[in-house]
Amino acid sequence: MPPGPVPVGMRVSPSALEWGRIPSWEWHLAGVDPGRARTVASAVRVAPGLQRTIDRGRGGPAVTAALRTVRGIGVWTAAEIVQRAHGDPDTVSVGDYHLPALVGWALIGKPVDDDGMLELLEPWRGHRHRVMRLIESSGFAKPRFGPRASRVSHRGH
Repeated sequence: MPPGPVPVGMRVSPSALEWGRIPSWEWHLAGVDPGRARTVASAVRVAPGLQRTIDRGRGGPAVTAALRTVRGIGVWTAAEIVQRAHGDPDTVSVGDYHLPALVGWALIGKPVDDDGMLELLEPWRGHRHRVMRLIESSGFAKPRFGPRASRVSHRGH
C-alpha cells in the first residue's frame, strides 16, 4: 500500500521480491510467454543494480547499455524503461512493430522503417520520445489495410 490516504483505485507496483515470488503457472495464466517471464526473473535478480541506473540520469546511452546487460532486455525494452522509469524525453523505441509506420504516416503520409523514423524525428533531438507520445496521444491513426490478427494461445489446447 502507498503511504497515507490514497485515491480509490491507486496501485503501487510490486517490489522486486514480490515479482520474484510469482510462480510460473501464474505467468502462463496471465498469457506471459516463458521468454518474457525469464526476463522478469533475470531483472529481479539484479534489481538493486537496475535501481542504481537512476543515479546515471534521465537515460541516454550509458543507462540503456547498463539495462541491456540483463538477459532478455534488448534495445526496445531498454528504451521503454528509460522513457518511463527515468523520464527520458528523447530515447526512441527502435524495433517497435507499429511506431515507425505511425510516425511516418503522421509526419509524411507514408510508412517508414526504423531508420526513416529516426531521420524524421531528428529535428526534435532531445525531445523525440515526447514527439512520438504527442503523435500517439493525438488520436491520429495510420490507415488499416486488413482484418486484425487473432491472438495466439500458448496454452496448448
